Amino acid sequence: MPLCNKTGRRVALAAMVATGAWGSGAWAQDGTGTTPPPATPVPANAGWDAAPRDPNGTFSLQWENDIFAGTDRYYTNGLQLSWLSSSAPPATLGAVADAASYFLGADSQIRWGLSLGQTIYTPQDTDTRIPDPKDRPYAAFLFGAMSLVSYSEKELNTIELQVGVVGPSALGEEVQNNVHRVIKDDNAEGWDYQIKDEPGINLVFDRKWRAQSLLVTGWDLGVDVTPSVTVSLGNVSTYAGAGAMFRFGQNLSSDFGAPRIRPALAGSGFYDKRDGFGWYLFAGVEGRAVAIDKFLDANNYPGYAPDIDKKILVGDLQAGASVFVGSTRLTYSYVLRTKEFEGQSGNSEFGSVSLSWNF
Repeated sequence: MPLCNKTGRRVALAAMVATGAWGSGAWAQDGTGTTPPPATPVPANAGWDAAPRDPNGTFSLQWENDIFAGTDRYYTNGLQLSWLSSSAPPATLGAVADAASYFLGADSQIRWGLSLGQTIYTPQDTDTRIPDPKDRPYAAFLFGAMSLVSYSEKELNTIELQVGVVGPSALGEEVQNNVHRVIKDDNAEGWDYQIKDEPGINLVFDRKWRAQSLLVTGWDLGVDVTPSVTVSLGNVSTYAGAGAMFRFGQNLSSDFGAPRIRPALAGSGFYDKRDGFGWYLFAGVEGRAVAIDKFLDANNYPGYAPDIDKKILVGDLQAGASVFVGSTRLTYSYVLRTKEFEGQSGNSEFGSVSLSWNF
C-alpha cells in the first residue's frame, strides 16, 4: 500500500506538470500552508461591456441662444428636454439593437431616449414687418424624437428619429415675442411671413470614435480626440457631416462630450456618475454638406417669394467647458457657425447651456 500511494502521488505530480498547473502557480501556497483558490478567469475581450451596468437614467435640459453673442438673428433660440434610459433597456429594444447591430456595433451597452425640442430662426432685421426676401425667413421647428444609443469604451453610435411640424404650429412667434415682452425687448415683427405648416421628419445616424492618452497619472488628467461622422435624412434637414472634438481634463471616460441640439457636433446625452467628479475643457469642429434645409429652401412661404441661395458647405467651430459633480453635469459651449446662405451678413454666433441629472 505505501508503494502504491507513493506511485499515485508521482503520477499526479507528473500530470500537474504536464498540464502546466505547476507553472501557472495554481498550487502555490500563500505562506500559511494553505492553497488559495484560482483567480476567476477574465474573458479576452473584456472591456466596457464587462463593466457594471449603469442603473441610472439621465434627464437633460438644453438651451441655445444668440443672446450669449449679443445678437438676435439667424439661429436665435433652441430648447430641448431629453431623457435617456439606464444601460439595461427593455428586452424589446434589445431585440431592435440586435437587428441594427451593423450600425450600432456589437458587444455594446444600449440606452434609449425621448426628447421634445424647438428651434427658432429669424432674419437679421426683425423690426421690418415685411421681411427682406434676400434675408433668412422666419421659421420654427417643434419636434419630438426617439433615440437608440449604443456605446462601448471607444465608440458611441446614435440613431435618432425626429418627427414634428414646421410653421405657425411650431409656436416660434409665441415663444420669441412672449419672452421679448418679459425681458422688455422689441417684438420680431415679420412672423406673419413665416413658413406655412408642414410635417417634418428626420432620421439621424451618428458615430463617434474615441482615442485617449493619459497625461499625468497622479492627477488623473488626460486628453482625448473624438472623430465623428453624421448622416441626416429627411424633408427638414438632409446633410452629411464629419468632425472631431478635442478634450482635456479629468475622468474623460464618463461621457463622449457636451450635448447639443442638432444639427451640431453633439456629444452624449448620458454620463457616468460613478467617478463622482470630473471636468474638462473642449474644442471641436464639424463640416456639413447640406442637401436640404427646410428653413432656407425657397418654397412654401406665404405672401412673398424669398430669393435665397443656401450654401452647400457649412461649418461649426465650438469651445467650452463641462463639469460634473455627483448626479449633476453642467456644460457651456460657444459656437461660431459659418454663413448658411448667400448674402448673409456675418457668421452665426450663439451659446449653448446644458444641465443634466443622472438618477
